[in-house]
Amino acid sequence: MVHPIFSVLIAKPELVMEHVAGYASLMRDEASSLGREVAVRAVAWGITLFALLVFLILTGVAVMLGAGQQEFHWAFVIVPLVALVLAVIGFMVARKPLPEKAFAELKAQLDADARALRAIGARS
Repeated sequence: MVHPIFSVLIAKPELVMEHVAGYASLMRDEASSLGREVAVRAVAWGITLFALLVFLILTGVAVMLGAGQQEFHWAFVIVPLVALVLAVIGFMVARKPLPEKAFAELKAQLDADARALRAIGARS
């Protein structure tokens, strides 16, 4: 006995192609949202590294300028601190975990289709 899915494949291939196109669309949508998350994290890591480099350079300049001064200036602390705060913010954004439910809708659809095929196969 031929499985009912094969008779649908032969009789109405356009239905199968629409179903496959739906899967492709769903996968593209979920991959693009995950891709945005990865891109945001990559930019955050770049900002973190750049801000740390700027912090180190400004701290060195502040130490050199401060050594030649007779009195203390708060600008020698505040200016490098701004870069350090930016680096910390970038680090916090970069360390956020990726969503655990990536491709959850696609997995649910595949499971639903597998259950439907098993039910059809059990009836025949």
